[in-house]
Amino acid sequence: MRKWIQTVRASELRCFDSFLTTLEKYFDNIANYFIHRHTSGFVEGFNNKLKVIKRRCYGILNVTHLFQRIQLDLYGHSYCHENHRVMNTGNYQRAE
Repeated sequence: MRKWIQTVRASELRCFDSFLTTLEKYFDNIANYFIHRHTSGFVEGFNNKLKVIKRRCYGILNVTHLFQRIQLDLYGHSYCHENHRVMNTGNYQRAE
């Protein structure tokens, strides 16, 4: 990869300059993925989920409803089904 970078830098092509600058700046991080398969996928996914929750909760003024919406987004419909099952048995405590 470094040899390719040197070859392109030595050529008259200027269309890759910006790409090569970025590649050189983050070369170790990019190479790390191919060596150890480490990515920031979990962090990116978590940040995206938080942004979605923020958008979906816009305008909710009741804190109880806010936390219900967050739990629904985080745990999905399985959370609702558990609570529905518990409520139908007459036990109104939250299902664990």
